[in-house]
Amino acid sequence: MLFKRWLGRFSVKQKPIDGAKPLGLTIEKIQQGNESLREQLIQDYRPFILKSTSRFCKRYIDPSRDDEFSIAMIAFNEAIHQFSPESGRSFTSFAETVIRRRLIDYVRREKRHWKSLPAGNLNQDGTLDEGLQTAWTRQAVSRFQLDRDADNRRLEIEEYASELEGYGIKFTDLAGKSPKHEDSRILLQGIAFKLATEDSLWGVLVQSRRLPVKELMELGGVSRKTIERNRKYLIAVAVLLRGDYPYLSDYLQLRKEKAEQELTAGGTRL
Repeated sequence: MLFKRWLGRFSVKQKPIDGAKPLGLTIEKIQQGNESLREQLIQDYRPFILKSTSRFCKRYIDPSRDDEFSIAMIAFNEAIHQFSPESGRSFTSFAETVIRRRLIDYVRREKRHWKSLPAGNLNQDGTLDEGLQTAWTRQAVSRFQLDRDADNRRLEIEEYASELEGYGIKFTDLAGKSPKHEDSRILLQGIAFKLATEDSLWGVLVQSRRLPVKELMELGGVSRKTIERNRKYLIAVAVLLRGDYPYLSDYLQLRKEKAEQELTAGGTRL
């Protein structure tokens, strides 16, 4: 897989139109308790919520009849409460993620696959044979889990690629940007970890779309040339660590202790 090749085998959005100040200020005021603004924002984004729900369900959604729309409305409200402009992600991208995940949870609870059960598998009284019911349930749950994981992983890749575009990085370019040596990867991931977790460094990256080169040089004990040569890799790893990408982050498996040891030792191998 391209993503695995990029990170290496070791342990260690929409366009940001909604990153504009008016929406950011509106969300901030809502989070501070302005309920009238909350109601207005939800009403303004009703078409977006409906479109996101229809895209997920792959069918027309009737807001007055379909429970999925109500679930999506609740999820959108949740997204308003949880959104952080400092994350570097667009609000609509974040909101659609929350909507999709809540709809997935809803489908899981409803177990809609029971509707497709053949009548020949039912007893005379209309109930399902106990042994067959157990087997069917296990199979359906397993199939649902696989489908859900695949859908979430695909969605994460799309969102991650969209976020990287804001830094002039294409997802398809990442495979060729990974350092060849394991020790070098660990050291660079340690630097990226600091970039993602220290707000002062992350703020510079988000605001200027440029790396805080001097600070990263001091952190890793590496040259300016090393930082600049690995710019795309450092940004890509930092964005992954900072963002909400649980499936993709599993491939990273960054061990903080080992990364910190590499940072302390300095970049002698780079």
